[in-house]
Amino acid sequence: MPVRSFRYQKHFTVEQANRMLPLVKAIVQDICALGAEIQQRQHRLAHLENERQSACDAEERERLVDQLDRDAAQLEEYLRELHGLGVEFKGWEGLVDFPALLHGREVFLCWKLGEPEVAHWHDLDAGFAGRRKLQLPTSS
Repeated sequence: MPVRSFRYQKHFTVEQANRMLPLVKAIVQDICALGAEIQQRQHRLAHLENERQSACDAEERERLVDQLDRDAAQLEEYLRELHGLGVEFKGWEGLVDFPALLHGREVFLCWKLGEPEVAHWHDLDAGFAGRRKLQLPTSS
């Protein structure tokens, strides 16, 4: 009988994903907030680069570039932290995927910032558009 190989070494149960959710949520909130700040700085930088350069503009441009460099390093750290947990950041809307096994198939448990718990899944190649509600056993 051939050995089954999976793309991911670590797989989460729904319960494990939900237990980890407070930490994941905090990191994802930080990522999304930083992403918004980066976008604002990039817009301001683009505006400065389209204007005539004054000495003040050059100083602001230099500060923005330095801050964007620090932002990029911080963002990389947040993403490394998620990756270290075995979780994948999938989008600026706060999308996160937890590798899982569902009925013997490798899938992603899918969570979006603002949702109270991990309650959806999708195939590895389906993305958010392929999200389906988890069918969890009910207690009697």
